[in-house]
Amino acid sequence: MIVVAAASGAILYLQTRHAARTQADAMTAGSWRRGELAIARYQCGSCHIIPGISGATGAVGPDLTGVGTRAIIAGDQSNDPVALARFIAHPQRVRPGGAMPEMGVSDGEARDIAAYLYAQE
Repeated sequence: MIVVAAASGAILYLQTRHAARTQADAMTAGSWRRGELAIARYQCGSCHIIPGISGATGAVGPDLTGVGTRAIIAGDQSNDPVALARFIAHPQRVRPGGAMPEMGVSDGEARDIAAYLYAQE
């Protein structure tokens, strides 16, 4: 009985995770898989805590755990896929003088990074 319950729990977890990733990709027009790679390439974890990213333990920027459930991002922006991707790509245009530097993230990479962040539930 315990084995069946554990197996059922694991299956439910995997189904939920798959659904979250599929939904994140659809709502951002990005790819959470490419986003994971972009996060590593741009070393986002040097400033942020990012779930699922090895070594992403930065304490300079905000902890990005659960960013998909937040109402506000970047201090005063509504949390929606377009706003998040725009902030990732051009943080100084969205919040001039803010701590997040321009990293040269393309619009497509920003959608991918947003997809990764939204996929983390």
